[in-house]
Amino acid sequence: MTATAHLLQAQAALNLALAVAVGAFGAHGLKARVGPEQLAWWHTGTEYFFYHALGMLLLGVLALHVGTRVVMPFWLLQGGIVLFCGSLFLMTLGAPRWLGAITPLGGLFFIAGWLVLAWRLFRMNTDV
Repeated sequence: MTATAHLLQAQAALNLALAVAVGAFGAHGLKARVGPEQLAWWHTGTEYFFYHALGMLLLGVLALHVGTRVVMPFWLLQGGIVLFCGSLFLMTLGAPRWLGAITPLGGLFFIAGWLVLAWRLFRMNTDV
């Protein structure tokens, strides 16, 4: 159980480092290269990246107490980061706008991750 928790924490920490780098690139490297709409996409992607990476860190800590119940929610959040944030970042960098159709799928991964976590934690009371 502890090894799993530490792996989740390490992955979350990598996500947080990447979120800082992506945010800095958006703040300093993109302003002169893209328009306001694209900057807004980048900002939204960065914001959701941070929120969910912090949530993933919390899941890594929670794993120390509830074990592997958090693993599936953790990876659903990771998938949400890749799909939601990744599609916004790619569109900002010039990918076709149809890629925006993937963004809501990432949002569904985020929602599913949090709902699966809630379900698994609620069930802890009945797993005795």
